[in-house]
Amino acid sequence: MPARLTRFILKMPRAVLGVAFLVLILAGLYGATAAQHLLAGGYSDPGSESSRADRVLEETFDRGGLQVVVKLDGPAGMNMATDPTAREVGTGIVGELETVDHVQRPILSVWQNPDLAPALVSEDSSSALIVLTLAGGEDDAPAYAQQIDERFTGERQGISVRVGGQGLVFSQVNAQTTKDLAVAEGIAIPISFVVLIVVFGGLVAAALPVVIGIVAIVGTFALLRLIAEFTDVSIFALNLTTALGLALAIDYTLLIVTRYREEVTGGAPRPAAIATTMATAGRTVAFSAVTVALSLAALAIFPMYFLRSFAYAGVGVVIVASLAALVLTPAILMVLGPRVDALDVRRPLRRIFRRPTPAPRAVEETRWYRLVQFVLRHALPVALVVTTLLLVLGAPFLGIRFGFPDDRVLPPTASSHAIQQEIRDDFAQNMSASVTVVASGLPDGPTLAGYTAALSEVEQVDSASSSAGTFVDGRQVGPGDPANTRGTTSLISVSTDLEPMRDEGLAQLDRMRAVAVPAGVGVLFTGLAATNQDTVNAIYDHLPWVLTMIALATFVLLFLFTGSVVLPLKALVLNVLSLSATFGAMVWFFQDGHLGGLGTTATGYLVATIPVLMFCIAFGLSMDYEVFLLGRIREEWLDSDGSREGSDHAVAVGIARTGRVVTAAALLMSIVFAGIAASEVSFMRMFGVGLTLAVLMDATLIRMLLVPAFMRLAGRANWWAPGPLRRLHDRIGLSESISTRPSVPAPAGTSVDEESRVEHDETDQVAPRFR
Repeated sequence: MPARLTRFILKMPRAVLGVAFLVLILAGLYGATAAQHLLAGGYSDPGSESSRADRVLEETFDRGGLQVVVKLDGPAGMNMATDPTAREVGTGIVGELETVDHVQRPILSVWQNPDLAPALVSEDSSSALIVLTLAGGEDDAPAYAQQIDERFTGERQGISVRVGGQGLVFSQVNAQTTKDLAVAEGIAIPISFVVLIVVFGGLVAAALPVVIGIVAIVGTFALLRLIAEFTDVSIFALNLTTALGLALAIDYTLLIVTRYREEVTGGAPRPAAIATTMATAGRTVAFSAVTVALSLAALAIFPMYFLRSFAYAGVGVVIVASLAALVLTPAILMVLGPRVDALDVRRPLRRIFRRPTPAPRAVEETRWYRLVQFVLRHALPVALVVTTLLLVLGAPFLGIRFGFPDDRVLPPTASSHAIQQEIRDDFAQNMSASVTVVASGLPDGPTLAGYTAALSEVEQVDSASSSAGTFVDGRQVGPGDPANTRGTTSLISVSTDLEPMRDEGLAQLDRMRAVAVPAGVGVLFTGLAATNQDTVNAIYDHLPWVLTMIALATFVLLFLFTGSVVLPLKALVLNVLSLSATFGAMVWFFQDGHLGGLGTTATGYLVATIPVLMFCIAFGLSMDYEVFLLGRIREEWLDSDGSREGSDHAVAVGIARTGRVVTAAALLMSIVFAGIAASEVSFMRMFGVGLTLAVLMDATLIRMLLVPAFMRLAGRANWWAPGPLRRLHDRIGLSESISTRPSVPAPAGTSVDEESRVEHDETDQVAPRFR
């Protein structure tokens, strides 16, 4: 925290708080409707083959929108394809749908398309489907699907009518996310406040992180609404904003208030204590914020706006939370003075249980110091045992498989999930599993018929149809759809009953792509299998750049922070080790379905975007704790004699002084992420569970055991850097010196003598400075 800004805040803290309150009100008014401007999709790469095919479908054929399915269930024994009542109800619904705006043509039903009976009528003939698509894309189609659901769901002449399909999945995910967000906040905020009371002791001090968290959330909501005016933003970014806003606010405020109390307990006047706190803990917060922000900014490299949205939200909430912590916290501490410790709940509890007031203890007498000393004495066995444990936990990660989200991300009670599961179970073909081929430069006639017939001969393909006809195993069996041709661009629909997200569906898609394409013809494949494959490929293609950016940014920042090249490498290795264990647990629970998939529907794969998102967030939060620890350890190291014993002592004291802060912060952060784990959307539950495990594992196994063990084994080499880099750090890096301290303005009303005494007290204290 620059000393000049600190002095400015301490001179006029009430004015600073007044301006901040006004900004908060304006941001709250602007950001209150942020959810209405955000979207529920963004999982696919807009530059992929499947996305380009979808654009051709929309622009040339007025097709390719989000699919909606109307399912008609008749009484037992009714044949929906031939029964007059079923025909009357079904054709009536089709007629009504044709009058609905945004419904694309054609609308498929067994009464107009008898050749599609295997896909549109259940195997026992008691159920029939009406399949349509909606224009409007991910922006508007979900709302249109919800309107169709509200209009048509019910009973007509004894036939049950329900609505499902991808369009309604998006709508219900959107609605469920909004509900889950309220539940997460309802869980996280009150529980966190109770824990904060225990950690801070007083109600006033415990309210500080909550205030900073609210500022961070409100400010980022306004920022996301502003960004949504210029580009697509996923509604799921709101979940990250809420969770990360509270988590970082707690982390940063806890670190600042703890250091402030430490300075006051050491005898420093409160203004000087604030200045010292902001020059030490404040500097650590600033570095931590930059590190976390860069980890999250790497998500902007991906082409899917679902992932890019988390970069917007993550960077935004880090900036707002850190600014709020660095500006508002010192102002609040200055205004409150000793009242920050008011309403201490520990005092009445001590009187009730007749407990004495605990006397201040030297850091060497704390349990954190004793724990670190134990680890230092047994560094090699501790390192081997913990590393082995993490590798065993991470073993399932070797079998990770990625896929695209479908209806099963919703709970089984959701209508779109229930209907699609019935289609998978009761119908010979699954319309959502079909593959559409967009062929450009392919004239209608023998060439089109030959290519369509060749596609129908691919193993386990039920049929392939185009304007040239419908083919089964290469033989023409019925008329095609003349609407399938627009000029020299033709559509070929390939029907299959294979699950598009599983290996067999993807392998079948590869066999279709391998079919010889006529000379001069270009083909684009789309459908769930193609979209899934393209999405996974896009993630793999961009992942090396993301990982490289995160690794380089982390290394450079930690080098500037510590002056060492060993400690940044250590941080990278330990973080990867910790996260591999977390991902192993995610595969075990949510992919393989152990322990009931923790209440979700296991599909045999993980939603492709979530592990990448979790990695960037968890990596950034791990660096958050890394900076907390290294900042205090290095402070002790620079005040040591530079020996191996001095290094061990610096590690022990640094971790002992921050152990309570890191543990409390991790506990509170895990509560925040556990709120997201209550989500009914499966990949958000995985997101919450995964980050909860990652935070707890990092704060315990990594920071309290592996870090001191590694630093003991490395000894003085922890602080090594090659000569040129050492000289570079001396010029541009961050250093501490015991020779000076930030000057502090005297509080309003302080006499000249008192001000002189404050300044004299400052020079007697030890504080870092920027160099």
